[in-house]
Amino acid sequence: MWAVRRPPARSDRRPPPPFNAPAARRLRAALGLDPDHVAHALRASYDLPYVTPALVAAWERGNASPSHPELAALAGVLWCSPGELIGRPRTLREHRVARGLAPEDIAHTVGHELHAYLRMEETGQWRGTERQTAVLTRMLGLSLADVIAVTGREERLADLLRDAVTTRWQAYVRPVSKIAPLERRLLEEVLHRLHQDYQGHMAATLSWGGGPADAADPGRAFLTHVVDHFWQTVTAEGGPEQV
Repeated sequence: MWAVRRPPARSDRRPPPPFNAPAARRLRAALGLDPDHVAHALRASYDLPYVTPALVAAWERGNASPSHPELAALAGVLWCSPGELIGRPRTLREHRVARGLAPEDIAHTVGHELHAYLRMEETGQWRGTERQTAVLTRMLGLSLADVIAVTGREERLADLLRDAVTTRWQAYVRPVSKIAPLERRLLEEVLHRLHQDYQGHMAATLSWGGGPADAADPGRAFLTHVVDHFWQTVTAEGGPEQV
Protein backbone atom coordinates (compact mmCIF):
# COMPACT_ATOMS: atom_id res chain seq x y z
CA MET A 1 0.00 0.00 0.00
CA TRP A 2 1.44 3.37 -1.00
CA ALA A 3 1.96 5.90 1.80
CA VAL A 4 1.41 9.63 1.29
CA ARG A 5 4.83 10.75 2.45
CA ARG A 6 7.67 12.85 1.14
CA PRO A 7 11.32 12.31 1.98
CA PRO A 8 12.14 13.65 5.46
CA ALA A 9 14.86 15.96 4.15
CA ARG A 10 14.14 18.39 1.37
CA SER A 11 16.41 21.11 0.03
CA ASP A 12 13.51 23.33 -1.08
CA ARG A 13 12.20 24.98 2.09
CA ARG A 14 10.12 27.62 0.36
CA PRO A 15 6.40 27.64 1.19
CA PRO A 16 4.38 25.87 -1.50
CA PRO A 17 2.70 28.05 -4.12
CA PRO A 18 -1.09 28.49 -3.93
CA PHE A 19 -2.36 25.38 -5.71
CA ASN A 20 -5.40 25.34 -7.98
CA ALA A 21 -6.68 21.85 -7.15
CA PRO A 22 -9.79 21.98 -9.40
CA ALA A 23 -7.62 22.97 -12.38
CA ALA A 24 -5.26 20.03 -11.77
CA ARG A 25 -8.18 17.62 -11.56
CA ARG A 26 -9.78 19.06 -14.71
CA LEU A 27 -6.55 18.94 -16.73
CA ARG A 28 -5.85 15.36 -15.67
CA ALA A 29 -9.36 14.24 -16.63
CA ALA A 30 -9.10 16.00 -20.01
CA LEU A 31 -6.02 13.91 -20.78
CA GLY A 32 -7.81 10.70 -19.82
CA LEU A 33 -5.43 10.03 -16.94
CA ASP A 34 -6.10 8.82 -13.43
CA PRO A 35 -3.99 9.52 -10.30
CA ASP A 36 -2.07 6.28 -10.85
CA HIS A 37 -0.93 7.40 -14.30
CA VAL A 38 0.12 10.82 -12.97
CA ALA A 39 2.01 9.35 -10.04
CA HIS A 40 3.81 6.87 -12.31
CA ALA A 41 4.88 9.66 -14.68
CA LEU A 42 6.17 11.78 -11.82
CA ARG A 43 8.19 8.87 -10.49
CA ALA A 44 9.52 7.65 -13.82
CA SER A 45 10.15 10.91 -15.68
CA TYR A 46 10.74 13.53 -12.99
CA ASP A 47 12.76 11.67 -10.35
CA LEU A 48 10.09 11.92 -7.66
CA PRO A 49 10.11 8.31 -6.40
CA TYR A 50 7.94 9.03 -3.35
CA VAL A 51 4.90 10.30 -5.30
CA THR A 52 1.94 7.95 -4.96
CA PRO A 53 -1.59 7.94 -6.39
CA ALA A 54 -2.80 8.86 -2.90
CA LEU A 55 -0.56 11.94 -2.84
CA VAL A 56 -1.82 13.05 -6.26
CA ALA A 57 -5.40 12.58 -5.02
CA ALA A 58 -4.58 14.59 -1.88
CA TRP A 59 -3.32 17.46 -4.06
CA GLU A 60 -6.53 17.37 -6.09
CA ARG A 61 -8.71 17.37 -2.97
CA GLY A 62 -6.84 20.34 -1.55
CA ASN A 63 -5.60 18.33 1.43
CA ALA A 64 -1.96 18.90 0.43
CA SER A 65 -0.07 21.28 -1.84
CA PRO A 66 2.80 20.35 -4.18
CA SER A 67 6.10 22.07 -3.62
CA HIS A 68 7.60 24.29 -6.32
CA PRO A 69 9.57 21.39 -7.94
CA GLU A 70 6.57 19.07 -7.64
CA LEU A 71 4.28 21.63 -9.23
CA ALA A 72 6.68 22.16 -12.13
CA ALA A 73 6.86 18.39 -12.67
CA LEU A 74 3.09 18.04 -12.43
CA ALA A 75 2.70 20.75 -15.07
CA GLY A 76 4.96 18.70 -17.34
CA VAL A 77 2.86 15.59 -16.85
CA LEU A 78 -0.38 17.49 -17.48
CA TRP A 79 1.00 19.34 -20.51
CA CYS A 80 0.32 22.80 -19.12
CA SER A 81 2.23 25.76 -17.76
CA PRO A 82 2.89 25.98 -13.99
CA GLY A 83 0.74 29.11 -13.94
CA GLU A 84 -2.33 27.05 -14.87
CA LEU A 85 -1.91 25.06 -11.65
CA ILE A 86 -1.44 28.06 -9.37
CA GLY A 87 -4.27 29.81 -7.59
CA ARG A 88 -4.33 33.57 -7.37
CA PRO A 89 -0.70 34.63 -6.77
CA ARG A 90 -0.08 36.69 -3.66
CA THR A 91 3.70 37.05 -3.42
CA LEU A 92 6.41 38.20 -5.79
CA ARG A 93 7.67 34.64 -6.22
CA GLU A 94 4.18 33.28 -6.88
CA HIS A 95 3.58 35.89 -9.58
CA ARG A 96 6.89 35.00 -11.25
CA VAL A 97 6.21 31.26 -11.12
CA ALA A 98 2.71 31.79 -12.48
CA ARG A 99 4.25 33.49 -15.52
CA GLY A 100 6.79 30.71 -15.98
CA LEU A 101 9.74 33.09 -15.65
CA ALA A 102 13.13 32.41 -14.10
CA PRO A 103 14.46 34.83 -11.46
CA GLU A 104 17.31 35.65 -13.85
CA ASP A 105 14.75 36.88 -16.40
CA ILE A 106 13.17 39.29 -13.93
CA ALA A 107 16.46 40.54 -12.48
CA HIS A 108 18.02 41.20 -15.89
CA THR A 109 14.99 42.95 -17.36
CA VAL A 110 14.25 45.25 -14.41
CA GLY A 111 17.93 46.01 -13.81
CA HIS A 112 18.64 44.32 -10.47
CA GLU A 113 21.50 42.07 -9.46
CA LEU A 114 20.23 38.50 -9.20
CA HIS A 115 21.12 38.17 -5.50
CA ALA A 116 19.26 41.41 -4.75
CA TYR A 117 16.16 40.23 -6.57
CA LEU A 118 16.22 36.82 -4.86
CA ARG A 119 16.45 38.60 -1.53
CA MET A 120 13.26 40.48 -2.39
CA GLU A 121 11.51 37.20 -3.11
CA GLU A 122 12.71 35.79 0.21
CA THR A 123 11.45 38.77 2.19
CA GLY A 124 8.29 39.02 0.12
CA GLN A 125 8.77 42.72 -0.55
CA TRP A 126 9.71 44.31 -3.84
CA ARG A 127 12.18 47.20 -3.57
CA GLY A 128 12.58 48.97 -6.87
CA THR A 129 12.46 52.40 -8.43
CA GLU A 130 9.33 53.71 -10.11
CA ARG A 131 10.74 52.70 -13.50
CA GLN A 132 11.69 49.23 -12.28
CA THR A 133 8.25 48.77 -10.74
CA ALA A 134 6.62 49.73 -14.05
CA VAL A 135 8.76 47.13 -15.87
CA LEU A 136 7.94 44.48 -13.25
CA THR A 137 4.24 45.31 -13.56
CA ARG A 138 4.33 44.73 -17.31
CA MET A 139 6.37 41.52 -17.06
CA LEU A 140 4.14 39.93 -14.44
CA GLY A 141 0.83 41.47 -15.51
CA LEU A 142 0.28 42.99 -12.08
CA SER A 143 -2.85 44.87 -11.09
CA LEU A 144 -2.72 47.80 -8.68
CA ALA A 145 -3.77 45.42 -5.90
CA ASP A 146 -0.87 43.10 -6.79
CA VAL A 147 1.65 45.96 -6.82
CA ILE A 148 0.52 47.07 -3.37
CA ALA A 149 0.83 43.51 -2.07
CA VAL A 150 4.31 42.77 -3.48
CA THR A 151 5.68 46.11 -2.27
CA GLY A 152 4.66 45.29 1.29
CA ARG A 153 1.98 47.97 1.64
CA GLU A 154 -1.10 45.76 1.89
CA GLU A 155 -1.10 45.54 5.68
CA ARG A 156 -0.91 49.32 5.99
CA LEU A 157 -3.82 49.57 3.57
CA ALA A 158 -5.76 47.07 5.68
CA ASP A 159 -5.15 49.12 8.84
CA LEU A 160 -6.42 52.29 7.16
CA LEU A 161 -9.49 50.56 5.75
CA ARG A 162 -10.39 49.06 9.14
CA ASP A 163 -10.23 52.51 10.70
CA ALA A 164 -12.25 53.99 7.83
CA VAL A 165 -15.15 51.54 8.12
CA THR A 166 -15.32 51.66 11.92
CA THR A 167 -15.00 55.45 12.35
CA ARG A 168 -15.36 58.44 9.99
CA TRP A 169 -14.48 57.22 6.51
CA GLN A 170 -14.05 60.77 5.17
CA ALA A 171 -10.86 61.24 7.18
CA TYR A 172 -9.19 58.32 5.39
CA VAL A 173 -9.66 59.30 1.75
CA ARG A 174 -6.29 61.03 1.51
CA PRO A 175 -4.25 58.43 3.50
CA VAL A 176 -5.73 55.57 1.46
CA SER A 177 -5.08 57.44 -1.81
CA LYS A 178 -1.36 57.60 -0.97
CA ILE A 179 -1.25 53.79 -1.08
CA ALA A 180 -3.97 53.15 -3.69
CA PRO A 181 -3.81 56.13 -6.09
CA LEU A 182 -7.36 55.96 -7.39
CA GLU A 183 -9.49 58.88 -8.60
CA ARG A 184 -10.77 60.79 -5.55
CA ARG A 185 -14.47 60.53 -6.42
CA LEU A 186 -14.16 56.77 -6.87
CA LEU A 187 -12.27 56.39 -3.60
CA GLU A 188 -14.90 58.39 -1.73
CA GLU A 189 -17.65 56.19 -3.13
CA VAL A 190 -15.78 53.00 -2.24
CA LEU A 191 -15.00 54.02 1.34
CA HIS A 192 -18.57 55.22 1.85
CA ARG A 193 -19.90 51.92 0.52
CA LEU A 194 -17.56 49.87 2.72
CA HIS A 195 -18.55 51.91 5.77
CA GLN A 196 -22.23 51.28 5.05
CA ASP A 197 -21.64 47.57 4.44
CA TYR A 198 -19.76 47.15 7.73
CA GLN A 199 -22.36 49.06 9.72
CA GLY A 200 -25.08 47.07 7.97
CA HIS A 201 -23.49 43.77 9.02
CA MET A 202 -23.39 44.91 12.62
CA ALA A 203 -26.92 46.30 12.66
CA ALA A 204 -28.43 43.22 11.01
CA THR A 205 -26.82 40.89 13.53
CA LEU A 206 -28.09 42.93 16.46
CA SER A 207 -31.61 42.97 14.98
CA TRP A 208 -31.62 39.16 15.01
CA GLY A 209 -31.60 39.32 18.80
CA GLY A 210 -27.93 38.67 19.41
CA GLY A 211 -25.90 40.63 21.90
CA PRO A 212 -22.63 42.48 21.38
CA ALA A 213 -20.63 39.24 21.42
CA ASP A 214 -22.77 37.84 18.60
CA ALA A 215 -22.41 41.03 16.58
CA ALA A 216 -18.64 40.91 16.81
CA ASP A 217 -18.32 37.77 14.67
CA PRO A 218 -19.60 39.07 11.29
CA GLY A 219 -17.92 42.40 11.96
CA ARG A 220 -14.62 40.70 12.68
CA ALA A 221 -14.92 38.60 9.53
CA PHE A 222 -15.59 41.71 7.45
CA LEU A 223 -12.54 43.46 8.91
CA THR A 224 -10.34 40.41 8.37
CA HIS A 225 -11.10 40.49 4.63
CA VAL A 226 -11.44 44.25 4.31
CA VAL A 227 -8.77 44.53 1.60
CA ASP A 228 -10.60 41.99 -0.57
CA HIS A 229 -13.86 43.87 0.02
CA PHE A 230 -12.10 47.09 -0.97
CA TRP A 231 -10.90 45.82 -4.36
CA GLN A 232 -14.22 44.10 -5.09
CA THR A 233 -16.01 47.38 -4.40
CA VAL A 234 -13.52 49.32 -6.53
CA THR A 235 -14.42 47.06 -9.46
CA ALA A 236 -18.16 47.23 -8.72
CA GLU A 237 -18.00 51.04 -8.68
CA GLY A 238 -16.42 51.15 -12.11
CA GLY A 239 -12.76 51.18 -11.16
CA PRO A 240 -9.98 49.08 -12.74
CA GLU A 241 -10.37 45.31 -12.70
CA GLN A 242 -8.12 43.93 -9.96
CA VAL A 243 -8.26 40.15 -10.20
